[in-house]
Amino acid sequence: MTSTTLDKTQSTSKASPLDFRTWSQRTASLVAGFGLAAMAVVMSVGWFGLIVPLIDHTNAEATATAITAAPLAFLGGVLAIAIVILLDFVVAAAWYALFKPVNRTLSAMAAWVRVVYSVLFAVAAAQLVNAFTLLDAPARALAAVESYNLIWVASLGLFGIHLLLIAYLIVRADFIASVFGVLLGIAGLCYIVDAIGVLFGLGLPVLFGSFGFVGEVAIIFWLFIKGRTLTR
Repeated sequence: MTSTTLDKTQSTSKASPLDFRTWSQRTASLVAGFGLAAMAVVMSVGWFGLIVPLIDHTNAEATATAITAAPLAFLGGVLAIAIVILLDFVVAAAWYALFKPVNRTLSAMAAWVRVVYSVLFAVAAAQLVNAFTLLDAPARALAAVESYNLIWVASLGLFGIHLLLIAYLIVRADFIASVFGVLLGIAGLCYIVDAIGVLFGLGLPVLFGSFGFVGEVAIIFWLFIKGRTLTR
């Protein structure tokens, strides 16, 4: 084999940094940490900061007027949600790379559940785009916004299942304290309760998911502080 051929073989055998299957646990921790932190900031600004102030769930005319008066704010919020959805795919890959040494099958399952959730989230976000095109028909525009809320909250049930799988992997892992698994497990159950309440029209307030905030924030700090020290 010539040196040129050997060089080509070696270069093609090098793993791409985009191939999450080859990420080390340290790399996976940092990617997941940055992804989750960015998602929290972008979603807070985009949905809660830009879109929510424009929506009056009791007044379709006022909602249409507010969005018409601030189209860039509304579309900026939609763009922020799109970024969050893309980051969801990245985080799903990072979680898989981080926990595959614990259980490759369950790690893959958790990743795929999050991917399906992200696809449903994208379907929900499309309703916001639809609402923007229906501003001349305020009642239909508000209905589209309500559809976004319905689909998103319902899909959070899958997100809750994803968190339960990650929680189990954390408890089984020897490189992270089980308390983080317990906290994420609580968060997952809260999201599932919210989703069940919406899907079955139980009239429950959609706020249980907020109780899981502690676990989700705690895991971000662990990923940055302890996860970056992993050597596997």
